Parts: sequence; structure tokens; C-alpha cells
Amino acid sequence: MLKPSEEKSDDSKDSFYEELEQVFSRFPGYHMKILLGDFNTKVGRENKFKPTTENDSLHQVSNANGVKIVNCVTSKNLVVKSAMFRTETFISTPGPLLMG
Repeated sequence: MLKPSEEKSDDSKDSFYEELEQVFSRFPGYHMKILLGDFNTKVGRENKFKPTTENDSLHQVSNANGVKIVNCVTSKNLVVKSAMFRTETFISTPGPLLMG
């Protein structure tokens, strides 16, 4: 299953999300479901998406793929969380290694 980039046709994107729905429906009995992936989306902080995204978005405005993923996860009672990475700088010193 190849993820659709923003430039792909709507038919291609619709096929992707239909296949995603089929895969997701194979796991109906699990209490917790986590869907991970790089979906080429920008999910914004629009008020209409707050129930699904809360304030947890890196973008102000959604792109078309962002709208599609929000619609998909909303139909599955999931939420969207953006990946956030904290970077650390390590400096080699003669003493113990400390990180802050």
C-alpha cells in the first residue's frame, strides 16, 4: 500500500483510504488500535478538527491529505497526534556524560 502524496489524483488517494479502511476493519475486537505512518499530511489547527487533533498540531492549516486523514480517523474514533522529537546535544568531556 503506497501512501499518496499531495500531488496524486483524488482517485489514487481514495483508493489508498479505501484499502486502509479494509485493513483497519480486520481488527475489530481489539480494545486499543494505533495507526502509525507518514501519510504526507499537514493537519492544521482549524476549529472544526479540534475534537480529533486537540491542540496537537505542527501546522496552522490542513492540506487535502490532512483533511482525508482526519476524516478517516474520526470515523474510527481515533485521534491525530503529530510526531514531535526532542533533540539533545551531547558533548564529550573527560567526566561523566550528562544530558539536560
